[in-house]
Amino acid sequence: MSNRIFLSPPHMSGNEQLFVNEAFQSNWISPAGPHISSFETELADYLQADAVAALSSGTAAIHLALILLGVKPGDEVICSTFTFAGSCNPIIYQGAVPVFVDSEKDTWNMDPELLEKAVIERSAKGKKPKAIILVHLYGMPAKVDEIMKVAQRFEIPVIEDAAEALGSLYRQRKCGNLGDFSILSFNGNKIITTSGGGALVSANKGWIERAKFLATQARDIAPHYQHSQIGYNYRLSNICAGIGRGQLQVIDLRVKQRRAIFDLYSKMLPSEEIEFQPELPENHSNRWLTCLTFQGQRQGVSDEVRLALEKQNIESRPLWKPMHLQPVFQGAPSFVNGVSEQLFNKGLCLPSGSAMSENEVERVCKVIRSML
Repeated sequence: MSNRIFLSPPHMSGNEQLFVNEAFQSNWISPAGPHISSFETELADYLQADAVAALSSGTAAIHLALILLGVKPGDEVICSTFTFAGSCNPIIYQGAVPVFVDSEKDTWNMDPELLEKAVIERSAKGKKPKAIILVHLYGMPAKVDEIMKVAQRFEIPVIEDAAEALGSLYRQRKCGNLGDFSILSFNGNKIITTSGGGALVSANKGWIERAKFLATQARDIAPHYQHSQIGYNYRLSNICAGIGRGQLQVIDLRVKQRRAIFDLYSKMLPSEEIEFQPELPENHSNRWLTCLTFQGQRQGVSDEVRLALEKQNIESRPLWKPMHLQPVFQGAPSFVNGVSEQLFNKGLCLPSGSAMSENEVERVCKVIRSML
């Protein structure tokens, strides 16, 4: 059998090893060390952001953002329904209630009109949302201005979940620096990785300093271990930060490579039976994953195609199952229009690793064409 083609494997540049070796040689192998602050500075420079905290995951970043925004048990937080569970699980960590909002068709991200409806209806019941978690799905920028307009009208802070969108541009502005808080993920399958990790970004430097305090077990300033509040073990390690520094050096190249993979798929697959995730002309997606839906009489074949690819040792994956359909969130308030359910039923994520060869893309496409 041919070598396996993975969905989105890590792609090292070679420089990561230099930073990791430096960490070993200096014995900074704990969740402290010079690579962490350097990585934060370099991320801030890349994003043109004011302050960054390097953390253990994107989920940890969302959790800290909710804490800093004062989200408490019984509060409600609006979140995209078409996303990974890491976007909304931290709402539950705080004892709060997720309110799910469906997608629009132009980008597959949160529908601004449904968002407005959700805010109005929940507020009328005395449950004005404490925050909005906006996701850029598969690296595709959402309709940020429209969503921020709703958020600002009702004075609700926005947490921008850019876990999948590092390197993407919304109207020439970098995703990951568009919300009151923004979060990033450096999980092993992301466009760059620290093996596992994430970051919290904000223009409010006080918030970020507070996040770093909470992320290091909220240890008070004292010669002994003293704690006046509950903290968390959420900081990134020096070794992982070193990997991130090497990866960040090639982020623009990785975006270029992922977009080239998407271009190959769009040329090799039949356009009359397939639609790819749309990109608005003013935006620039990193195309973290190439995602498509099957159209017409073929719209029900996505799982058959996935299984056929697996038989050829090729990994693919269904689009996200909407959170309002997940058993764990049964009964949560939701504002739906059917878009995310349709996408889930007829969509597929294709292998999109930045190191894929043209022959590997053709190998994927050959299986898909045979199924159509």
